[in-house]
Amino acid sequence: KKSEQELKDEEMELFTKYYMEWKGGRKSSNTSYTNIPRFYYRLPAEDEVLLQKLREESRAVFLQRKSRELLDNEELQNLWFLLDKHQTSPMIGEEAMINYENFLKVGEKAGPKCKQFFTAKIFAKLLHNDPYGRISIMQFFNYVMRKG
Repeated sequence: KKSEQELKDEEMELFTKYYMEWKGGRKSSNTSYTNIPRFYYRLPAEDEVLLQKLREESRAVFLQRKSRELLDNEELQNLWFLLDKHQTSPMIGEEAMINYENFLKVGEKAGPKCKQFFTAKIFAKLLHNDPYGRISIMQFFNYVMRKG
């Protein structure tokens, strides 16, 4: 017969063996957690000067990249000129309108920065009960200024 201590040792040994098999088997079958990107980075402490400088520099580069995507004054004037040139008659009161066909023509001529605004989705979003299926040039231009 085995002593009580020997039984406990054997039980612990079996437990450890089965636990390691279970833990190891589970780990190998579900490794998707290793592919999840890290999404939270703590802010650097005051004494971590290098990390603070790195954070400042990366933020500055990000803001520069975003500002290059924005339309400058000349590009906005060019967009307004193209929209005005391609307006579709008749006007509704004082408001100039543009149909989808001319909208796409302006999109081709406006340049790469403006391309993101000349989509069917945006046109449909700005379309309001016009019997000719047009949108207001002023509403579209204001949309571009707000979003761009």
